[in-house]
Amino acid sequence: MGKQYPAISSDIQGFIEQQHIFFVGTAAADGRVNISPKGQDTLRVLDANRVAWLNLTGSGNETAAHLLEVNRITLMWCAFEGKPNILRLYGTATVYHPRDPEWAELLPLFPSLPGSRQVVVVDVDLVQTSCGMAVPFFEYRAERDELNDYMAQRGPEQVEQYWHTRNAQSIDGKPTGI
Repeated sequence: MGKQYPAISSDIQGFIEQQHIFFVGTAAADGRVNISPKGQDTLRVLDANRVAWLNLTGSGNETAAHLLEVNRITLMWCAFEGKPNILRLYGTATVYHPRDPEWAELLPLFPSLPGSRQVVVVDVDLVQTSCGMAVPFFEYRAERDELNDYMAQRGPEQVEQYWHTRNAQSIDGKPTGI
C-alpha cells in the first residue's frame, strides 16, 4: 500500500515524466482550498528534492495567492493506465514571475508557450505513493490547443492586461503577486 520516501527516486521521476496531467493543491490560512489540474509539457524534476512547473495563464491565479500567504503545497499524479499508483509530493513552493531574476534561468527549461506567467519551484520534503486501485482507466488522446491558441491570438500586451484584470486577486480577494 502507501510508502513514504525522503526524495524523488529515478523510478518516481520516470512515473512523473510519463503522466499527462497532475494536480496542485494549496490553501491560504483562511478561505477556499484550491486544487488545479495542470497539463501540457510544463513540469520538470530539477533534482531529488525539487520540481518546477511553468504556470500558464488561466481564468484564476489561486495557487500564487495562496503561496504568498502560506507556501505549503501538494502535487499529485494518478496512473490512469498501467499499474495502479497515486503519487504525492509534499513541500513548500516559491513563485517566480517574468520580473524576477530567476525567471531567465528557469524559463528555458520549458517549451515556449504563450501566456506563461509564473514558474513555481517546489522544495519537496516528502514523497508518498499509495495504491490507486480505485482510480479508473482513462485513455490519453491529445493535448488541448485552445489555451495556447487563445493566448497567442492576444499577444503579450493583451495577456499582461488580462493578468492585471483577471489574475491579480484570488476568488477570496487575496493578492496574487502578478
